[in-house]
Amino acid sequence: MRRELEPYVRGRVILAATLVDAPPGPKYARLERAVGQRILAVTRRGKFLILPLSGGDDLIIHLGMTGILSPEPAPKHVRVRLELSEGGALYFRDARRFGRFLVVPSGAYEALPTLSAMGPEPLSAAFTGDALYRALQRSRTPIKPFLLSQKPVSGVGNIYADEALWRARIHPLTPANEVSRAKAAQLAGAIREVLAASLRAKGTTLQDYRTVNGEVGAYALQLQAYGRAEKPCPRCGSPLRKVTLGGRGTHFCARCQRPPRARPGAP
Repeated sequence: MRRELEPYVRGRVILAATLVDAPPGPKYARLERAVGQRILAVTRRGKFLILPLSGGDDLIIHLGMTGILSPEPAPKHVRVRLELSEGGALYFRDARRFGRFLVVPSGAYEALPTLSAMGPEPLSAAFTGDALYRALQRSRTPIKPFLLSQKPVSGVGNIYADEALWRARIHPLTPANEVSRAKAAQLAGAIREVLAASLRAKGTTLQDYRTVNGEVGAYALQLQAYGRAEKPCPRCGSPLRKVTLGGRGTHFCARCQRPPRARPGAP
């Protein structure tokens, strides 16, 4: 989305910023500050889009689970409309209202704790097997929800966590600090592989997601574990399982991804 959005909005001035069907509040704060400012770039940190503005502010966008950015109007679920110079517009649609669209002073992300405490970018040189191993040693949280916290690595969502854990043969209930150094290296590689492949396919469309150009994300055709409960594991043929972990649907192979050993005295 960043790659498609930048050539469309970079250099344009925000002429108006209108809340269409979104209540005022922290998720849509200070949008009026963007009016009159020029969009200098479109950058990204994890799953946050960050648009530096000419007046010293940043426009922060998070798509949530169902957010879509489009230059075309839509009949429903529009939360924000930006009117841009040169006759352009940008619409933020969000069916489930989990997204964010707000303006903050440049770099002042204290009101966005997930963004402030985010781990390294997964496709950067800073994200290595050793770096991931050290981060995992700090928590006994099961590895799947710990990945979703964005603390050990940024940008890994529910779909890609399941896919990477399946590739690395790590059970999602494994306590983070029980992942070995060797397994952490495998997991770091799997995360990079999954995200790189998804970027090439323009993301994963299961229901709502569309690119800025209105296309579906084709990585759904490459999923090995996510959304395939009861279907045969592509590796061993055993039926894949689905459980709810940390409130999120979690898919795995009980044969390939061995469950953690029970601790003495554990219930």
